[in-house]
Amino acid sequence: MMRDRSRRGGVLRDLRRLFLLALAVTLAWGGGLVWFAGDIPREEGAGADQARRTDAVVVLTGGSHRLTTGLRLLEDGLGRKLFVSGVYDGVDVQELLRVVRQTPGHLECCIVLGYAADSTLGNASETAGWMREQGYRSLRLVTANYHMRRSLLEFRLAMPDIEVVPHPVAPPNVRLEDWWLRPGTASLIVNEYNKYLAVLLRSLLEDSRQS
Repeated sequence: MMRDRSRRGGVLRDLRRLFLLALAVTLAWGGGLVWFAGDIPREEGAGADQARRTDAVVVLTGGSHRLTTGLRLLEDGLGRKLFVSGVYDGVDVQELLRVVRQTPGHLECCIVLGYAADSTLGNASETAGWMREQGYRSLRLVTANYHMRRSLLEFRLAMPDIEVVPHPVAPPNVRLEDWWLRPGTASLIVNEYNKYLAVLLRSLLEDSRQS
């Protein structure tokens, strides 16, 4: 009888510990999510040195606003070349220029398309290889504001010796005011936050193996 009570008491203690651990993890995750959402830039180029010239402008595909911004930065002389990572097979420079309503050929000589990447990790790897080929040491990274933190982490892991200047783009369909009340935006931010945590965990594991 005493053994049964002791066993039940041990089970209850274990369940209580598991509950407290799950509660702590949930609170930490939720607090991190609030920080992550609050830190998303609200305006294009927020936090970036607008006049800073870099060797290259790098655009991660995923929205026409990113391409338009990248082309404008190139035309403004803020980079020697524009590298577009993650382009679909069959898309060429002139088609890309038509998509963003630029005059074909006007900037064609300075645009390079990358077809190998199909993820943010792939973008970073593809861009790192191209930067090495060019002998470049700095880049301005153009991607969506909600995607910027994870992209910066991937890029700095892939090329720690390269200076990366963030240039976020604010998609008009991602409304950050009261984002938790907007199912589409909330789902997007939560998904991006979880992906960021996964990359952060991977980087910590890689660091622990190397040390």
